[in-house]
Amino acid sequence: MRDLQAIADRVEIEALRGEFTDATMMRDYDRMALLFTPDGALRMPNIPVDLEGREAIRAWGRRVPHVVDFLVQNTHPGLIELDGDTASGRAYMTEIGRAVDGRGGMNYAIYHDRYQRTGEGWKFAERVYEVRYEDSSPLAGSPPRRAEHA
Repeated sequence: MRDLQAIADRVEIEALRGEFTDATMMRDYDRMALLFTPDGALRMPNIPVDLEGREAIRAWGRRVPHVVDFLVQNTHPGLIELDGDTASGRAYMTEIGRAVDGRGGMNYAIYHDRYQRTGEGWKFAERVYEVRYEDSSPLAGSPPRRAEHA
């Protein structure tokens, strides 16, 4: 990795993956949609969700609060393979959450990614979520209660 452009590309792709996690945690699906190319896809076969294009990602995000009570996602760095203005990679993650109907659990998963260099920097061309382990045991904890201000 002696090529400065390759180093810069890897840093930018890693920042893209980090921003995706932040947008997920903050429920900022407008920002999340902008992390994809205009025709980019977010696929989660186990849910099942198959979203193509920024507007589909935004529309799905508007529905999430009606289905998901809370979600905590931790993404860990993985492989990045550069190929000019495209790249592919994997990111590893753990996730814990609960649906509004009370179902909850934890899982370990892999994001299989394809990236595209654009005029706005690196974007996701496709992000596919593959669950490798799922534990649907009831969660013992809960989000902390927020104090009400007088």
